[in-house]
Amino acid sequence: MNALASSAPDSAPAVAAGAAIATPKVEVQKLNVWFAKNHAVKDTSLAVQVHTVLAVIGPSGCGKSTFLRALNRMHDLVPVARVTGKVLVDGQDLYTREVDPVLLRRRVGMVFQRPNPFPTMSIEENVAAGLVLNGISGNHAEVVERSLRKAALWDEVKDRLGHAATSLSGGQQQRLCIARALAIEPEVLLMDEPASALDPIATAKIEELIHELKEHYTIIIVTHSMQQAARVSDHTAFFYMGELVEMGATEQIFTNPKERRTEDYVTGKFG
Repeated sequence: MNALASSAPDSAPAVAAGAAIATPKVEVQKLNVWFAKNHAVKDTSLAVQVHTVLAVIGPSGCGKSTFLRALNRMHDLVPVARVTGKVLVDGQDLYTREVDPVLLRRRVGMVFQRPNPFPTMSIEENVAAGLVLNGISGNHAEVVERSLRKAALWDEVKDRLGHAATSLSGGQQQRLCIARALAIEPEVLLMDEPASALDPIATAKIEELIHELKEHYTIIIVTHSMQQAARVSDHTAFFYMGELVEMGATEQIFTNPKERRTEDYVTGKFG
């Protein structure tokens, strides 16, 4: 992949107040996303430091998930979608022609809103699926165990790896999908409302897992729950009508926001 060009963006990316100056793991520069004539994400710039969790919040339809999916080029699969701007990981632009989207998604993994295990595969086969699809050889059993341990699921399924993935509970299925994403060793993990379809106990396990995973990964999570954002994230970005209104340390966003729209949202005046 090509190195980041030396020219600076027209506007500096949003960074958390007091954050150390360092090369960010993920940097977004003047990102725009259209679906036909609908301008869904507007001129967004921000930076995410390594081994931190960024929560993306905002009302329904504000562009949260659209923004997230732009980070690993999921919109390439949508014929009417158009993306401009830059998304950089370790200073390298993921939208250059030289970048293979399939290889990109090994570096930037994705966990979706609803658990989506492959129904015809066993638990073990689900975790190894990404390895097989990417032609990664070696000891898959070792990778499966390591990934399930990282997803805090190994002890619950180690004696039934050959069972159907659909035999698991909803919360277990979501952790299985996280294990599947981790098996191909991404550097960045994108999570699109990963607990929205789960009960409170399963949600708590996912949140505990996020705290553990950030020691090894940089995580960007879209959530409809401000309480969840407050619990799991280091930094929070508030989107409204396709625009990034404000980004900062999570405590600052929830206790002392700089923008009136942010304050109105986090205090429940709209949403």
